[in-house]
Amino acid sequence: MLFNSFQFLLFFPIVTVIYFLLPHKFRWIHLLVASCVFYMAFIPVYILILIGTIVIDYIAGILIEDAEGKKKQGYLFMSIVANVAVLSIFKYYNFFVDNIVDVLHVFNFKANIPLLNIILPVGLSFHTFQAMSYTIEVYRGNQKAERHFGIYALYVMFYPQLVAGPIERPQNLLHQFHEKHEFSRTDVVAGLRQMMWGLFKKVVIADRLALLVDPAYEHPESATAAGLIIATFLFAYQIYCDFSGYSDIALGAARVMGYKLMVNFRRPYHSKSISEFWRRWHISLFTWFTDYIYNPMVIKLRNGGKVAVVFSVMTIFLISGLWHGAAWKFVIYGALQGIAVVYEILTKKLRKKFFKPFSKPVVNTISWLITMSYLCFTFVIFRAKDMKTAGYILKRIGGIFSEVGQSRYLLTTAVTYLPPLLWIGMLELIYYIQKGADTPQFIGTRPKPVRLAMYYALGFAIYFLGVYENRQFVYFAF
Repeated sequence: MLFNSFQFLLFFPIVTVIYFLLPHKFRWIHLLVASCVFYMAFIPVYILILIGTIVIDYIAGILIEDAEGKKKQGYLFMSIVANVAVLSIFKYYNFFVDNIVDVLHVFNFKANIPLLNIILPVGLSFHTFQAMSYTIEVYRGNQKAERHFGIYALYVMFYPQLVAGPIERPQNLLHQFHEKHEFSRTDVVAGLRQMMWGLFKKVVIADRLALLVDPAYEHPESATAAGLIIATFLFAYQIYCDFSGYSDIALGAARVMGYKLMVNFRRPYHSKSISEFWRRWHISLFTWFTDYIYNPMVIKLRNGGKVAVVFSVMTIFLISGLWHGAAWKFVIYGALQGIAVVYEILTKKLRKKFFKPFSKPVVNTISWLITMSYLCFTFVIFRAKDMKTAGYILKRIGGIFSEVGQSRYLLTTAVTYLPPLLWIGMLELIYYIQKGADTPQFIGTRPKPVRLAMYYALGFAIYFLGVYENRQFVYFAF
């Protein structure tokens, strides 16, 4: 079920009202059933996969807590293997088979390995990682094994963050399902406000930007070099408003019922380095990789110095790239992000010395321009259909100066892309006015007349300017 659908417009208030009418002891059943209905609105049969992994990890958590030594490690290993196996079959099997066949072909071997004709279950990577965080935290002793099967199932299936995160940790979320949440006007208003802001970013900004980005990337031969540059910049904001919009709706829907989910975005395009960008973008995923892969690797290789750090950084970014999709373009995208972070680590002192004569505003501006330019360069690879198309687009962009004198092309480009650029300018103006505050929270602190005016403005924009074609959220594909 899409957050930007008529279905959800009915689903959310009905589920929420019933939730508060029910006694506390029955609420978990209600939310679990509602979450099943929410997930089954996509492909109903795939809920069996989710139930299967829930049963495995529920049992694994108890076995891990009750075991010691190698048995404990063995149960954790089996749980992780089970989760990764499901993810690999549905998401990576065909990718690996295609590459094996290609390698064998180089050595004149013909292999007839059958491919699987299956659709990727929506949100599989998200709830798989959330399930793994549970068993890992139980193994580490940071979380007690959940003995209530229904509560554990709800931890994995909680509908606001089921299909696109944030990827929660058991320490933050599990205990909240045991607690009684009284109706709170403050939480309801704050939650609805955040949902409205998220929906605005999705249907008014992201989906309107997509109307220009999609044609440019689907038919790059028909676009000008300037048009491709602007389309790439617009895609950066499209994917941000799309994904952070989803997160805002998820956090808001949970907040209405009294649940608090982790913040997933902190204005990533205000970053002045790639490292900072990844501390602000999809925070729940980046911290997952940091806590469960990067830190253990650095500890294991603690005598390796900078080599160990570089190896660990590249490992998590390569895995992160593959997490985004089963294609070489995602692996290359991850590698480029990792290379940038490694560069920043290795040249930190040198860059500090180089920029010492310059004022802080100058340094910040230059750093921001370099960071955004590099991100947009990598977004070409991320958004393009494949590496061949990405190469063609980058080549076309490289020829921008040959089009500078062609006023007709520049005029057409300006007329086409001016409105969405104004939307982005408006978004950044809002962020500037807030001076670092969270947007929904900022709205909530304004005087009542101003606050009401903002609500009406957002509602007007959503109703009259929103794109309603049931456009799926970008990260559902991951």
